[in-house]
Amino acid sequence: MTPATHSTLFPQAPDTADAVLDGLDPEQREVATALHGPVCVLAGAGTGKTRAITHRIAYGVRAGILQPSSVLAVTFTNRAAGEMRGRLRQLGAAGVQARTFHSAALRQLQYFWPKAIGGSMPRLVDRKIQLVADAAAACRIRLDRNELRDVTAEIEWSKVTQTVPADYAPAAAKAGREAPRDPAEIAQIYNVYEDLKRDRSVMDFEDVLLLTVAILQDRHDIADQVRSQYQHFVVDEYQDVSPLQQRLLELWLGERDNLCVVGDASQTIYSFTGATPDHLLDFRTRHPGATVVKLVRDYRSTPQVVHLANGLLAQASGRAADHRLELISQRDAGPEPVYTEYTDEPAEAEGAARRIRELMASGVPASEIAILFRTNSQSESYEQALADAGVPYQLRGAERFFDRPEVRKAGIALRGAARFGGNDTLLDDAVDLPSQVRAVLSGEGWTTEPPAGSGAVRERWESLAALVNLAQDFAAAKTGATLADLVAELDERANAQHAPTVQGVTLASLHSAKGLEWDVVFLVGVAEGMMPITYAKTDEQVEEERRLLYVGVTRARRHLHVSWALTRAPGGRPNRRPSRFLDGLRPGSTATVGRAAARGSGGVERGFSSRPDAAPRRTQRSPARCRVCGRTLTDAGEMKLMRCEDCPSDMDEGLYERLREWRGVQARLSGQPDFCVFTDKTLMAIAETEPTTPDELSRIPGVLKRKLDRYGDDVLAICAGQELEQGPDGE
Repeated sequence: MTPATHSTLFPQAPDTADAVLDGLDPEQREVATALHGPVCVLAGAGTGKTRAITHRIAYGVRAGILQPSSVLAVTFTNRAAGEMRGRLRQLGAAGVQARTFHSAALRQLQYFWPKAIGGSMPRLVDRKIQLVADAAAACRIRLDRNELRDVTAEIEWSKVTQTVPADYAPAAAKAGREAPRDPAEIAQIYNVYEDLKRDRSVMDFEDVLLLTVAILQDRHDIADQVRSQYQHFVVDEYQDVSPLQQRLLELWLGERDNLCVVGDASQTIYSFTGATPDHLLDFRTRHPGATVVKLVRDYRSTPQVVHLANGLLAQASGRAADHRLELISQRDAGPEPVYTEYTDEPAEAEGAARRIRELMASGVPASEIAILFRTNSQSESYEQALADAGVPYQLRGAERFFDRPEVRKAGIALRGAARFGGNDTLLDDAVDLPSQVRAVLSGEGWTTEPPAGSGAVRERWESLAALVNLAQDFAAAKTGATLADLVAELDERANAQHAPTVQGVTLASLHSAKGLEWDVVFLVGVAEGMMPITYAKTDEQVEEERRLLYVGVTRARRHLHVSWALTRAPGGRPNRRPSRFLDGLRPGSTATVGRAAARGSGGVERGFSSRPDAAPRRTQRSPARCRVCGRTLTDAGEMKLMRCEDCPSDMDEGLYERLREWRGVQARLSGQPDFCVFTDKTLMAIAETEPTTPDELSRIPGVLKRKLDRYGDDVLAICAGQELEQGPDGE
């Protein structure tokens, strides 16, 4: 029930099908033996869901009920798919396809392309951001780096929700998305982006799913061929399925119902990418005869950690909260979570590094410790603090283990030694497999003692040390194993992305920590404005932030440290407070009864979801006309400026620069890009019209009620030439 990166054991495959069921609890056994018809597994954090579904597949295969080649298990990350393949192999069920949605679709697309389309298949581009930049340039729309990233995310969201460029604006408004640019501009960029892909004969990852869906919809003969191949489907992390992925799954299934889905609505943290738990929550409606199994026995975390996790969800609201699972810890009691308040963020980072040194001195391996934060921008201060304290660390989301240059070189060296080791003087004194590996890797930079400090040299040593440790475990589990056997094991692990443990404290965002676990977890920056993040305005967004914190809490097995800082920089004004999510849970705080209901009405009043302030204003307005020449305006950028691009501007350049400087401060304070405060076009329109009253300011496109309420006083003061007081943290 731990991730593959944590386990270095090599268990023997069970002797019989019944032996596969040994060690499962009653609910897990129910999952494993429910091999027919639709099955829905509602699995809380740490309840052994991967164990349950892999044993289910293995039991079916070993009992002769399922043919390995007829099973397709899909999940959302290469790591998770690799872990599933590794476990199935250990259970004696090799040959089962365990892939991500994209990997499975790409394999089918490559196979059927000549038959369905003909000619050469478009080249798959790993990163679409350059194409988006080219599309924006073709539209004569200038995007800064942050805007480019955010517009790319909007295009990805559009494609997984099956929204075409012409429908982007209404679809984004309906979904309550705050677009990084005018929706008409994004739709224009999106449209040109699709044209550029066709012209250059390339496709993106979303196209892989879209094209596979199109082929299966249009070619019934191909759909029948796929369905004859795959008879049984398992979908992990079903709460994260997008509408496009759900459509692909339905086409794979056809009229059949041999489907097992596994998920937890309380761990839905990717809705901004188009993922929705609705398919999980509506499963029993679509499949009235489904077997539903709830896994609530938590084998990962102590009762103290589980109590905090349950407490977080007890205060939640919304549909996912209505289906929350109350976890029951199966572990012995451990220490209470530790809550620490620091004066500023550097002190918080130094405090975490200091406590980690103490834990390592007491015998806790660095690989069993993680620091989790809300945004990647928080990482730098912790990297520095750990380096200053002499603590090794690794960044989650960096290069995959088997793709690292030193690991590839080590693999080549080990393969060469396995073939020609008899002529290698390095191996003369090596008496067993571990000593052979140590001898070979000593030529690649491995030493018995790690190098001092951190950085690239230490990271390379950690990679080689992980291979040494893997060899020791492999030799202990496989009596008489040779160097060639180890090389074969490494090849299988590389194909499955089943990486060994790397010694180093893990630094990771809460999103990238999903699916992982550690003995010790430091949740840092748990303060208002960061958790929930400032731009979480609606009830739905705030509740997703709560679920994100829940995911962070449930990564800890035994020790949990929660901290926050009163200010960002030393000497700043201490105006921050701990996250509202901790109210009533941390010592000395009280629960805020009725908070969810109050925020619900507030969210509606702000108009973020349904945008009641925007819709009437846009529909009741007469056609926009240039205030200089009177021509009717149709371009989104010109409508925001309230004049033609080539008409003379009477903008106050000094005022515009003051507004830009103020916007930069607000963006830094809220931790979001500049355009989320006001776009450049909106600031230009303000600098040209120089409003003196809230009513005049509200008439400027881009100044909606929510922004008027939040920023109106500041903007009017700047337009009036007044000096604003210093903001929080001395900004």
